[in-house]
Amino acid sequence: MYRYDEFDQDFVQARVAEFSDQVARRLAGEITEDQFRPLRLMNGVYLQLHAYMLRIAVPYGTLNSKQLRMLGHIARKYDKGYGHFTTRQNIQFNWPALSDIPAILADLASVEMHAIQTSGNCIRNVTADHFAGAAADEVADPRPYAEILRQWSSVHPEFSFLPRKFKIAVTGAERDRAAIQTHDIGLHLKKNAAGELGFAVYVGGGQGRTPMVAKKIRDFLPEADLLSYCTAILRVYNLYGRRDNKYKARIKILVHETGVEEITRQVEAEWQELKDQDLKLPEADIRAIDAYFAPPALIERPEGDEAVKLARLDSKSFSEWLDQNVVTHRHPDYAAVTISLKGIGEAPGDASDSQMEAVADIAEKYSFDELRVSHEQNLILPHVARADLKAVYDALVGVGLATANSNLITDIISCPGLDYCALATARSIPVAQEISRRFASLERQRDIGELKLKISGCINACGHHHVGHIGILGVEKKGAELYQVTLGGSADENTSVGEIIGRGFSSEEITDAIERIVETYLGLRLDPKETFIDAYRRVGPAPFKEALYAGEAKAA
Repeated sequence: MYRYDEFDQDFVQARVAEFSDQVARRLAGEITEDQFRPLRLMNGVYLQLHAYMLRIAVPYGTLNSKQLRMLGHIARKYDKGYGHFTTRQNIQFNWPALSDIPAILADLASVEMHAIQTSGNCIRNVTADHFAGAAADEVADPRPYAEILRQWSSVHPEFSFLPRKFKIAVTGAERDRAAIQTHDIGLHLKKNAAGELGFAVYVGGGQGRTPMVAKKIRDFLPEADLLSYCTAILRVYNLYGRRDNKYKARIKILVHETGVEEITRQVEAEWQELKDQDLKLPEADIRAIDAYFAPPALIERPEGDEAVKLARLDSKSFSEWLDQNVVTHRHPDYAAVTISLKGIGEAPGDASDSQMEAVADIAEKYSFDELRVSHEQNLILPHVARADLKAVYDALVGVGLATANSNLITDIISCPGLDYCALATARSIPVAQEISRRFASLERQRDIGELKLKISGCINACGHHHVGHIGILGVEKKGAELYQVTLGGSADENTSVGEIIGRGFSSEEITDAIERIVETYLGLRLDPKETFIDAYRRVGPAPFKEALYAGEAKAA
């Protein structure tokens, strides 16, 4: 993984000192909250319903054990003993005192972390496939390119005050685990017919009040042209993106209103002026960054298959966890492990200080000191010897992190909602908890199969409800919380935006509504291998509407 050089360290420490002064001035009353707001947002500090919130960057979701231990320390010393992992592969602390935030940032800087550009109208944390570098199906590790983009975009003078926030994601496999088509720029790392590395480039994806799927504007961009082409896209956006209406300021609106053909023409024209200038990436520089992400020395562990076979016979719960939370690694003696942060009835994405420290210990001992944060709000151990899987499972059981529900209905993505967020119009966490408890039976979950359920507490869609197979949006109506259901969304290589299925449901009704949707699916699927999303795309919304609203229609 990437290590800070002298410039990185000096830059982050200088920012800590600068923000410490700004906080001191705010606490002394020398600047108002309105004056302080743009300063704190540049450093990842939000003012939520009850307290300040600090969002910490985890570039392309990669952490080491020392960094995770520091996050556990911060949770214990400065917060209420937990942190919340987000859909941008970051972590948020919901209860820090403003006076403590400079000390938190100093602690972060000591382990090569920061909170810069986790908010504001700038290029946010670049995200990537959480199995990058380990996945058996990837063409190449996308993280070196994400790191190049991180270095290029950090306090970029031209792109620090964009019309609106800007998000980039990179994937290196045909199976898109980074949701690139829901981003302002999505990059699919691939090889052309000559075996050369490059990118398919997507532009104009996003969620919020106007969800849109990104459009492909270039099928193959040579890797050397990555920065010049992204610069061209951002220059077009910076020039023509709306600044008079924040609800229409994202690049997705510009692409939609201008048309993908015209946007492509403008980007290509701008790129022609840039492509042979200073932004062309030298091969030596690409390979130098690539070297930071060299895979660990994976020694042969052929005893793994026999060890797993015996452990399966000895423990049904281990066998279930193995089937659900462990995926194939590029090395046959290893596996990648998903650590679910979605325990039954728990707040999705939360981890306690002691859990973070325990996972850090596990990663150090069994995963070459490397961890990932997934955009699905879980943690990943990317390089675990199959011979060690039972030991890892037992260690996770000991800290309450062995829930075997990856990609099942209780593996719910949820924003913090009205329990924390000043923008929210309804609660998300209690709804997620109730649905999780309703579908607690692992046998039932596995019978249902892969089903991605996502919940947002407002139209800003931080819970990605638009691209849930089942999406839930909390809204306020006449002083009451109401939950609108969408069906048929997805965030993979076949990205789609879910369809609103009908009227919303009260907090007392929503879990029953989800159960009716699930039972309808089970009744119409062709066989147990047909997933919810495939069945929905085959039959459409009609049978689900019938199941949810038929009685109302007859009564009317």
